[in-house]
Amino acid sequence: MTDLPDEPIAVLETRLAHDVHRVATTLLAEAAVRPSVPLSTLEQLRDFLVVNLRHHHESEDEDLWPRIVAAAPATALALDELSEEHERLDEALDRLASVAMSDGGTDDSSVETAGSGAGQGEGSTGDGVRDALHRAAVAVRDTVHAHLAHEEPMLFPALRNHISPAQWTEFSQQVIATTPPVAGHLMVGFLHEVGTPAEVELILAALPEPVRPLLPAMRHQAADDLRILRGTGS
Repeated sequence: MTDLPDEPIAVLETRLAHDVHRVATTLLAEAAVRPSVPLSTLEQLRDFLVVNLRHHHESEDEDLWPRIVAAAPATALALDELSEEHERLDEALDRLASVAMSDGGTDDSSVETAGSGAGQGEGSTGDGVRDALHRAAVAVRDTVHAHLAHEEPMLFPALRNHISPAQWTEFSQQVIATTPPVAGHLMVGFLHEVGTPAEVELILAALPEPVRPLLPAMRHQAADDLRILRGTGS
């Protein structure tokens, strides 16, 4: 693995996780208004984001921040400010999670693609779902991107200077063990988009042994879903 950057594993893993959050939140906001994307596929990405963003910042607030403060008490105020931003993100995630993705039990894709201009009218139930999802997804995207721009200049130096490799391994393994199993293949797919092959290999090597044989199928499923979400697949 010769193309690994010269940075601590804590910074590498955090950077990749943040880049996944940037890409995934952007994709949901963009895909929500594409009539070709089934609501079920959008719902899967929405649920993936809600679960993973919540778990990520809860792990920081409850586990990582106390580790950093224990080593560097002067960071407490800055970390408290980041936790306040997490609370605002939670509010945006609540709104995103509350979007009802059902259009009455019918897949809206057939309605939206039938006839000239179908799916574009104000009266379409599918359009109403997509519009509500788009607004909520944009709010989450903007909140996440702004939060990460604020967090990283403080967090990356703290990880370099105050978290040992052993502490990070303990923290990272706990995060992996407690991550809810919601559309995990999307995480694999997004990691391959934001990281180099060597970086992704390093990250995925930490997965539990029973999961590793499933990785080829997860990559394939993620590639299919991401093509559909981007409007480049059927």
